[in-house]
Amino acid sequence: MPRPHKCRRVCGMPRSQIFGPLDAQESGAQVINMTIDEFEAIRLIDLEGLKQDECAERMEIARTTAQAIYNSARTKLAECLVAGKELHIAGGNYIVCNDRPGHCGCRHCHRDQVQ
Repeated sequence: MPRPHKCRRVCGMPRSQIFGPLDAQESGAQVINMTIDEFEAIRLIDLEGLKQDECAERMEIARTTAQAIYNSARTKLAECLVAGKELHIAGGNYIVCNDRPGHCGCRHCHRDQVQ
């Protein structure tokens, strides 16, 4: 019996959930599904410039889990870009840290808070 998945901590939801080619000739384009935690790994490592161990700490998961999530997300992004597929971001096993005590402290978590 496999171990249950631990909730992955994310700092916010994506502003857009659907991406795809603008020049698609047909409406039945293939879709790639990316989870919210995969999106968060891309955001933390590629946009924020964190190392995989720092990403794992923020997401409250093991470094090897962060690495696997990140590799999966990168593969999905590459497939969308190369094959012209749509990308849908939704689902996964996560919790949003915006209003949680002890949140990660990144600027993303505090963007909506009044000082």
